[in-house]
Amino acid sequence: MVCLGAFVAPLGMASVNVAIPALAEDLGANAVLVSWIPTVVLISNIMFMLPAGKCADLWGRKRLFFFGVCINAGASAVAFFAQSIEALLVLRFIQGIGSAMMFATSMALLISVFPADKRGLPLGLNAACIYLGLTLAPALGGWVTEAWGWRHVFLLPLPIAVVVLAILTRVPGEWRGHSKDRFDWRGAILFAAVAVSLALGLAGIPGLGHVALVALALVLLALFVRMQARAQTPLIRVQMFRESKLFSMSLTTASLMYASSYPLGFMLSLYLQYVRGYSAGEAGQIMLVQALTMACVAPVAGRLSDFFPARWLASAGCACTLVGFALLSTLDATTERLDIMLALLLVGFGFGFFSSPNNHVVMHSAAAHEVGVAAATLNLARVMGNLVGMSMVNLFVHWHLGERPMSSALAEPLLLTFHQAINLAMGFLVLATVLSLLRGRTHAAMLPK
Repeated sequence: MVCLGAFVAPLGMASVNVAIPALAEDLGANAVLVSWIPTVVLISNIMFMLPAGKCADLWGRKRLFFFGVCINAGASAVAFFAQSIEALLVLRFIQGIGSAMMFATSMALLISVFPADKRGLPLGLNAACIYLGLTLAPALGGWVTEAWGWRHVFLLPLPIAVVVLAILTRVPGEWRGHSKDRFDWRGAILFAAVAVSLALGLAGIPGLGHVALVALALVLLALFVRMQARAQTPLIRVQMFRESKLFSMSLTTASLMYASSYPLGFMLSLYLQYVRGYSAGEAGQIMLVQALTMACVAPVAGRLSDFFPARWLASAGCACTLVGFALLSTLDATTERLDIMLALLLVGFGFGFFSSPNNHVVMHSAAAHEVGVAAATLNLARVMGNLVGMSMVNLFVHWHLGERPMSSALAEPLLLTFHQAINLAMGFLVLATVLSLLRGRTHAAMLPK
């Protein structure tokens, strides 16, 4: 059930990337509004990830997962009827709320069921299903867009969501943490303000008002940390970061890795269709390589993390991903398809080898009653990385493309934007590799508690 649910959310999120050119033409959306299609999901993810993790520990992880699937699928169904880009962005925001509830509880459910010395493979399979959703998303999104139009892309996750809900109703029992704790509403609202201020601010730098928003986000974040440190029943126990260097550095490494990878699907879709002239279906097939490789490698890496230090496994994954991005930085208007696919193969292999061992370390560092919050924190680190990476790409789009309608006439500035995004990602990956190596020994952390 968890693995099927892990398949639904990324399928609904990533399949839209390939449909963006057709969507933009039909709704008359400019480049700036189009760039918010993947970003608005991240904002709602960040706003609701920690509250969802805490609610899962208090009121039941399976229950929150159920409601998350319902919200995600419902928003996807309504998006089919959207008549404007603004309405579509609102529905994507709601879709992000549902996926936040699913991501915040999926790993927590697995940790609740499997013993400490046998979690590597389940966590690896869960990661593989996420990547399988990412694998099929570009290809299915491209085929559906060509055959029936971009609206039908939003219907792709619905049949699987119905199956997940049917299974959930037949799964007995419930898993939760300390049910006597209270939910920290003030902390949740404050953190939501941090997320919105940061996203809006990063999207418009170096404008003075946007710089002020980023500064406000940092002030609010400091206030949030101080409030959580003093609260009796905090949304997240910030002491977790000080208690374990392994926990905090693994989260930072994850943020940097995802900051590099998330914008790639968006930019690669535009590059393949506007610069190289491929159809939506052909672009989806090429993008399939990266996620398919991830799906194959993640379970193997997860199983290996039960026996070998995650420090070396994850660091090797970071380095391999960096090599893949170095190859992507050489792409131009004449690059052959096989060269693009080779680069994506290396990115997929490296990222698949990084994610499962890194997730295993983070989840094993948490106490049994805090696994919901730990899972939410891990996913929050992922989404924060996604947001920072995508916000910087939005900035490049704003600089080079502005509010001009999307078309092949923008091929040259699109290629410049693509190269800047890849170079930024390589900077993130260098830092991730160094931090992964410096986090210290991890083998002891994998032993059963």
